[in-house]
Amino acid sequence: MFEIIRYTPEHADEWNRFVAESKNGTFLFNRNYMDYHSDRFEDHSLMFYYDGKLYAIMPANQTGTTFQSHAGLTYGGLVMNSKTTAAMTVTLFQEFNRYLKEQGFKQVLYKCVPWIYHKMAAEEDLYAIARTCDARLVDRDLGSVIFQRNTIRWERVRRRALKRAQEAGITVERSNDYAGFWQVLNDNLKLKYNSKPVHTLAEIELLHSRFPENIVLYIAKKSDEILAGIVIYVSSQVARAQYSSATPEGKQLGAIDIIYDRIINNDYRHLPYFEFGTSALGNTNIINESLVFQKEGFGGRGVCFDRYEWSPTLSFSEEVLND
Repeated sequence: MFEIIRYTPEHADEWNRFVAESKNGTFLFNRNYMDYHSDRFEDHSLMFYYDGKLYAIMPANQTGTTFQSHAGLTYGGLVMNSKTTAAMTVTLFQEFNRYLKEQGFKQVLYKCVPWIYHKMAAEEDLYAIARTCDARLVDRDLGSVIFQRNTIRWERVRRRALKRAQEAGITVERSNDYAGFWQVLNDNLKLKYNSKPVHTLAEIELLHSRFPENIVLYIAKKSDEILAGIVIYVSSQVARAQYSSATPEGKQLGAIDIIYDRIINNDYRHLPYFEFGTSALGNTNIINESLVFQKEGFGGRGVCFDRYEWSPTLSFSEEVLND
């Protein structure tokens, strides 16, 4: 019933148009974003056609006999439009499993798009993978999210930090000085975690040049010195703090807090959700209690980011949805 085609660059325009019109896609699925790290991943993205029309897409890569949706992105899974139905999605995953078996895949790792990013209800894929794939939950990260229509007052420690920043004369501005902020970020990550940002400076500058309204840097300054910065990823539903970091002086003076005050309470107040990202320790699913405490101090509360696994060699139901 479905024609399943592996993505090639010749499909880029069609792919990007579908993402823009989808009910659960964001700019991360645009090929101008996805392909910045194409040298690190063997792309195996799929396009699902029904009656000659593009019905759904799946950003994905492969590692050996493992099919992943997509290891280089924060979230992934089936990208759908408003015409997608539950019955058709069940059929799609049945045929997707046949495709995977024919291609020799032994394992599927599936990351769904968290519901806060949906423009409308879009969890047909979660129903389908449970019904047709014997999918099991294998990992769950906790993100911290503010519902802008039902906010929680900042904790006292955060309000006091904001007041310190205001009294110190710290200013906040939208900036293109990624190099200046990346120095602060690199120094902080190396000192605290002995790690580096996921994106290099060259990569984040490239992505910002391609998506100037979706990737935005805010910096806090005092006497022209950068004390802190936050990189925001902006989609139609969510403003997400992708990177945040401060110098030792910036931490003492509440420089992060004054940036969040502007972003959350002013510039992106109109969006339904503000997301601080997850708070895991390294590559584990163990929560970083001090980090999540800070995010909760701004009013963030938990939303789960789930990952599933199944084997396409397992038997799966061939029945159609009839209940």
